[in-house]
Parts: sequence; C-alpha cells; structure tokens
Amino acid sequence: MQGIAKAVLVTIITSIIIVLLTNMSFFFPWYLTLVSETYYISQEVASENYLKRSSYKDIKDALEDRPIFNKRRNDIKILVAKDEWFYNSAIPDMDRDDYSDLSDYEKPYRQRGKPVYVKVEAVYPLTVTLWGKEYSKDIPMSFQIVTTGLKHYKDLEYYTE
Repeated sequence: MQGIAKAVLVTIITSIIIVLLTNMSFFFPWYLTLVSETYYISQEVASENYLKRSSYKDIKDALEDRPIFNKRRNDIKILVAKDEWFYNSAIPDMDRDDYSDLSDYEKPYRQRGKPVYVKVEAVYPLTVTLWGKEYSKDIPMSFQIVTTGLKHYKDLEYYTE
C-alpha cells in the first residue's frame, strides 16, 4: 500500500510541477514584453525629456490590448518621473505647445543631460487549474530604466552650479 500511495503522490506532485512550468512558459514572453515596452517608452522620453499625455494614452491602450496584460488592465501603470522616487511626474496632465509660463518645478521636462526615470508596472495572473478547481495568484512585476534627456530647452538654465 505504501508503494501505491508514494506513486500517487509522486504523480500528483509531478503533474502540479508540469502545470506550473507550462504556466511559466507564458510568463517569460509576458515579462519580455514588459521590458521591451519600457525600453520603447524610454526612447520616446529621451527625445523630448518627458512623455506627452497623448503618447501615454496610446502606449497604455496598446499595452492593455496585449495578451495576458488584458486580464489585469487596471493594474498596468506607466510611470515617468524627474526623480528616482517617482514623486515629480514627467507626464503632464494636459498636452500644451508651450510650457514657458510655468515655473521650472511645474514643467514636465528637465534640461538636456538630466536623468528621467521610466517604470512600467503590471500584474501577471498566475492561474493553475487542478481537478476542476482554479488556483490563482497575482504576481506584481515592474521594470525600470533610467534615460537621459536629449532635447535642449531654452526656457531652462543649462548650467547649474
């Protein structure tokens, strides 16, 4: 009897491991999509030193329509900031042609050569169905890149001591 019980237990554990490995095979392409989207956003941010609101909406909509990402649409966050703690956003509330009337702190951009921080957060829905019962766990993931602004703005001081 012990031999049969051990065989059944090994079979159950092996099937659980196979199901988890199958689910993880979907995780790696999902995470690589997260990384590539973060890289794409960082390239767009580097050209203007901030992310335009219209670009933000387009990128977020495209990311929400991707497979697996569309299961947790509300958990996708795109953060672009002028500081490493993401307190000072580099995404304006509204797109404008001219920000020169705002103070340097209120402007969404920084001067050329200054770092801009880009982070994309999402939740991977790990789901396993065993014997008709579904088990799920949300795994929050993020990827962050620091980029350097390339555009020179005349309304900001270039040299600061």
